[in-house]
Amino acid sequence: MPVENNFQHDELSRKNPGDRLRFADLTDAASPDSPGWVEIMAECGVKLSHAAVASVVFLHGALHGTDIFGMQRLDEAGGLKRGYSRGVSGVDALLAAMREETNGIPLLPGGLKPPLFDDDATKTLLDQQIGDAGNFTNADVELIRKAINKNLTQPISCIRVLWSSEHHHLGRALAAVSLLAELYKLCQLRNLSKRDRILIQAHGQAGLVLALVSNLLCPSSITGRPRFLEILTDYADQTSQSKLTGMLELVESMLATPSPLNGVALDMVTFGTPVRYGWDPAGIGKLLHVVNHRNLRTDGKNWLAKMELPQITMEMPIAWGGDYVQELAVAGSDAVPPTELGKAANKRMWEMVEPYDGFERWLECARRAVRFPSEGRCLLVDYKDSTGSTNPRDHYYGHAAYTRRHALLFNTAQIVHAFYEG
Repeated sequence: MPVENNFQHDELSRKNPGDRLRFADLTDAASPDSPGWVEIMAECGVKLSHAAVASVVFLHGALHGTDIFGMQRLDEAGGLKRGYSRGVSGVDALLAAMREETNGIPLLPGGLKPPLFDDDATKTLLDQQIGDAGNFTNADVELIRKAINKNLTQPISCIRVLWSSEHHHLGRALAAVSLLAELYKLCQLRNLSKRDRILIQAHGQAGLVLALVSNLLCPSSITGRPRFLEILTDYADQTSQSKLTGMLELVESMLATPSPLNGVALDMVTFGTPVRYGWDPAGIGKLLHVVNHRNLRTDGKNWLAKMELPQITMEMPIAWGGDYVQELAVAGSDAVPPTELGKAANKRMWEMVEPYDGFERWLECARRAVRFPSEGRCLLVDYKDSTGSTNPRDHYYGHAAYTRRHALLFNTAQIVHAFYEG
């Protein structure tokens, strides 16, 4: 992407990424309950500390009840009704596997739907309902915190942040501003400065929130930033959300300073994030994209997913090729805001950040089969989660593997190796 990305969409390049890319397999490690696991994690903690990482933020949403494939927008666009799928074998079956009513992923209890609140009650509910599937549980965040700090005199804080899980442009934009406000408070609370780093690990579409944050933090005076904030400010005024207005004012003033967040570097890791928004690396630290991937291609392009109809309808139910949410929740898909004011603000944001809409454009983007964006390092991992089971709750179509407890040490070691060794 350009040095000043200015909220442009990723170019969805299918070119060989060269030395940006590494492959790895999830290996059997010590049990998270064992002393060996703690010792290896503690060694990672020492390396994090030597790299001046002061805090680790775990950012995630919910897999249940949030339309993770974004079928609402595809259905609203009327692709099937208008006959776009005619002559494309397997499309109907693929969309049925993606649709919330038929994909086998449960709803949240009591009809709970986004926006989800970042509070203890909601996090506890997710831990009970979903466990460690695409979810950084309280127990696992605490396990990591204790282990990485075992040999440190200056502890590294570990913070779990639940974003609203509103899988549309307005929701992700609001989440980006909210996250910046939280990071600002964290920097103030811990008296962090330009010698410090914050490591953010984001699952799924939370990674798209980070992409927007990277554009907001661009050190140049880009034209998109005031427009982005204006759309959200207008929405806050129209919906009489005084708390949101105050948060926007805080972030706007922070972004107007030469060193937002006191100059603290933000190192970012995404797990299973669909390739949509472009990234602006100028205002952030290090960047790594991790994707659950098993090569099914026969053309030698093992860095791409495989998107062939109707074969994908047989591969996807057992997560054979890896993460199908990452592969299919691309431009043109999305949830839909429930209110008219929300829909109007979402349309303004969408015109700015993603110039793709409609069933045919979605199919075109999905067929690009791109696993990672044009900026940052890339790690394709076989998380060994395809066991032959067709029960979506065993694998969530390859999208749950990253946050499983048995993968936490592997992930941490990979991040330390990519960012802080050598």
